[in-house]
Amino acid sequence: MLEYLWLVPALPLAGFFALFVTEDKLPDRIVAVIGAGTVGLAALVALGAGMEFVQSGEASYARTLWTWMAVGDFSPSITLYLDPLSLVMTGVITGVGFLIHLFATGYMWKDHQEPGGYSRFFAYMNLFVFAMLMLVLGDNLLVLYLGWEGVGLCSYLLIGFYHRDAENGYAARKAFVVTRVGDTLMAIGLFLLFRELGTLDIQTALGDASQLDGGMATAIGLLLLGGAVGKSAQVPLQTWLPDAMAGPTPVSALIHAATMVTAGVYLVARMKGIYDLAPVAQFAVAIVGLVTLLISSFTALTQTDIKRILAYSTMSQIGYMFMALGVGAWSAGIFHLMTHAFFKALLFLASGSVILALHHEQDIFKMGGLWRKLPVPFASMLIGSGALVALPFITSGFYSKDAILLTAWDHENAGRWFWAGGVLAAFMTALYTTRMMVVAFFGETKTEPHDASRINMWGPLVVLAVLSIGGGWLTFSILDDLLGAITHISHGHPAALATMVLPLLGIGLGIAVFSGRLNVDSLVESSFGDA
Repeated sequence: MLEYLWLVPALPLAGFFALFVTEDKLPDRIVAVIGAGTVGLAALVALGAGMEFVQSGEASYARTLWTWMAVGDFSPSITLYLDPLSLVMTGVITGVGFLIHLFATGYMWKDHQEPGGYSRFFAYMNLFVFAMLMLVLGDNLLVLYLGWEGVGLCSYLLIGFYHRDAENGYAARKAFVVTRVGDTLMAIGLFLLFRELGTLDIQTALGDASQLDGGMATAIGLLLLGGAVGKSAQVPLQTWLPDAMAGPTPVSALIHAATMVTAGVYLVARMKGIYDLAPVAQFAVAIVGLVTLLISSFTALTQTDIKRILAYSTMSQIGYMFMALGVGAWSAGIFHLMTHAFFKALLFLASGSVILALHHEQDIFKMGGLWRKLPVPFASMLIGSGALVALPFITSGFYSKDAILLTAWDHENAGRWFWAGGVLAAFMTALYTTRMMVVAFFGETKTEPHDASRINMWGPLVVLAVLSIGGGWLTFSILDDLLGAITHISHGHPAALATMVLPLLGIGLGIAVFSGRLNVDSLVESSFGDA
């Protein structure tokens, strides 16, 4: 199947052209088959190619499709490159991407506003998947950058899909402009890399990276970090992501779980050879992640829009990945990227079911009492929330986050501070997630729901729920072999015990406070009233 690797990006691209050219001329059912089917077929090809790659025992596989030009020694080519990193990314993009597309066939059925909107939506979604696949499979800096810009363009088109609302157009422009800052920094970094090493081939450049002096390696590493910060919504270029919730909920799921915000994590991981030569730049990656995960976890506690709460949780979880890469936990960071894709896609799709059932109400304080009336979305949200909080042993999020925090504990430069910040953010994650669940699903019903779910919306929720529970321990040994050792300290270790206990305390406090069992105002007044 490796010889058919080219079909993985080609199938979504073919779907885009078919839907874009025909637009409103095809029945919606045919549009759904093309839109979701092409990504599903790409996932099957990726699975077959991945299995053959793993069985081969080779470190990498490259297939040159064609050469753009040949000018002297300069001959950039379109080459697909498969190694453990791009294999994991391709699996996430096509696998989780297919489930999101399948869910969207039901979610967008009567929600596309205008003739041709259904076809246009899936055309953009297919193009989004194609761009992200070229980004992670391209073995050429130019191909990577074109995929990078393609992802940005598609995010603009999809965030502003409901274009009749001026605020949605503003959110799309904001995402495009803010990420453009990071894209410019990245372009400068890639230009410097080409100027110094004289090649656009990524593997050749990384192999020759030792020729760079320390200052140049640091400069390139920091510039590439600037690009990663923009795409992955990290401080200080994080402001676009909460507003991006203006797009349809399946778009939010695709951006947060399988495509755009993971692009920055991939870029830093792919350029590991540069960061190995630039410890200052690598330390900056960890600092950016730590600051972002703390700010976003506290901010999430103040939000009332269910999608914005999840948006800030994404910023925080991506922060964990950046911190992991910065402290040298490369495998653990990619492991968390994968498990996060499972539970974040589940959370967004389940919240989309709730929003659809409540006539597009997104304020959690206008929900309430939904656990009996929407049992499938509730169960999905409960499982996804458990994985986000990283409930010990029974959720996928626990295994990957645990690996990150325990590696941070042993890091030689301020490792205990990184660990402490990560554990504090884990406590806050438990608190704001519990608040979201208690307020939205328990108590008095404030908006009467109607169950608008279809079977093609339930299926993806079930699969993602299973992966959110078992995706961690089931894939741990596989990724450990593919990516390298993932730190896993005995759970009798004091640091490991703290990473397990504090989130549980956050859940307990959240239930007590937001269910009304603990009156915080009375407690404060009784404690400080006489002061």
